Amino acid sequence: MTVGVSDRVYETTKLGAVFDVLISHGVAADAILRDVRIPLQDIHSPQARISLTQLITVCQNALRLSTDRNLPYRIGASIHVSTYGMYGYALLCCPDFRKAMEFAMRYHALAAPLATIDFREDKADARWVIEPNLHAMGDSALCRFVTEMQIGIHISLMRDIMGPTFAPSEITLTYPQASDFELPRNHIGCPVRFDQPVNQIVFQSKWLDQLAGLGNKTTYPTIVALCDDLLGDLTLRIGIAGKIRTVLLRDIANPPTFEAIAKLLGVNERSLRRQLRQQGFSFRGLRDELRRQIALKYLRSTSLANEDIALALGFSDAANFRRAFHRWTNKAPSEIRGE
Repeated sequence: MTVGVSDRVYETTKLGAVFDVLISHGVAADAILRDVRIPLQDIHSPQARISLTQLITVCQNALRLSTDRNLPYRIGASIHVSTYGMYGYALLCCPDFRKAMEFAMRYHALAAPLATIDFREDKADARWVIEPNLHAMGDSALCRFVTEMQIGIHISLMRDIMGPTFAPSEITLTYPQASDFELPRNHIGCPVRFDQPVNQIVFQSKWLDQLAGLGNKTTYPTIVALCDDLLGDLTLRIGIAGKIRTVLLRDIANPPTFEAIAKLLGVNERSLRRQLRQQGFSFRGLRDELRRQIALKYLRSTSLANEDIALALGFSDAANFRRAFHRWTNKAPSEIRGE
């Protein structure tokens, strides 16, 4: 799945963490949000979505506005499992710590990834390898900022999951020690080595052998399925599919034709169809997926009659809606209401 840097598909979790720490330092909100192009009321809105460009911009602003030597780590450490909503709850529900590591790898795309992460384990040690993404690599200070913020996030989440006594064995960094900011060694509880081949957090594998106190083998599969849905929703928001989705959502009851959308987007129909295929979609499939999502929301959270839902989704009558819904889900609308 390839997400463009300008695709607004991510929750505001990390941007909100940067904002809150800087506000606590007395920095003005308008200075923090300079060139970010997000309304103040959306900073902590669960409905708001941001792009990687917006997140990178707010990190660049933080670099300019603060003299706190531990700022990037402090921002990362302010992010806890509870901050991540369903993703965080799923981490807590993992039946063991190894599954938690696997889960974090698989669903990292849900967490506005400013860096790629990789988890490795041998007999004695386990390690998280962190590599800032290409969009941060052109600025050495930003690259270090992203790395140390991600280290703060990892240590915070692992202490939430494994207990407050968790500490790495060592942290290695690819860059030389700098004078502007640094990791607070008294908080991370381990040596830091510079000019090393990779950025990584190393810890003893025995931490993974402990029982997950909040793990739940029954709840875990259900939460994983919900996170799969979130990944699917993320896919729907990116690229040309995301642009078409936005147009369709303006009036799903009277959706424009494919030809009209192509004209609106300034793309010829053949090119638009090809771009959709490259993302793994067809126009009908994309439209039906949106209708399915909206229908499920109506059925689960409202008492609207099938006739009203059919009208809201652009069906001529309830019977046509019921047939389409069964095709999408293999269930009748009444079965969803009874769940």
